[in-house]
Amino acid sequence: QVQLVESGGGLVQAGGSLRLSCAASGRWFSINDMGWYRQAPGNERELLATITRGGSTNYADSVKGRFTISRDNAKNMVYLQMNSLKPEDTAVYYCHAMIAPAYDTSSLRNYWGQGTQVTVSS
Repeated sequence: QVQLVESGGGLVQAGGSLRLSCAASGRWFSINDMGWYRQAPGNERELLATITRGGSTNYADSVKGRFTISRDNAKNMVYLQMNSLKPEDTAVYYCHAMIAPAYDTSSLRNYWGQGTQVTVSS
């Protein structure tokens, strides 16, 4: 059983910064790719950034140059540093991971955090 828990959301002024954290707990064989998504009311869930176990990253155009994803494999954590925040960044942010369970090491499964609210005021 694996759990992902986000933290670090809150209210910030436009132009400000915020860092989100996501911690994995439980039992697994390996954690593969991890990522961050967001969803605003009435919108589809949007993929923002991904990071491989080895540290290779990809970013959505909407956050390139402003957001940075990173991970600490020893701590089983992934982070999202958000700078130069805009009102349009307001959304619920979700942590995601592809995890191979201990009982079936060749099968990757999707795991999601519960979400954390980020509100950017103008």
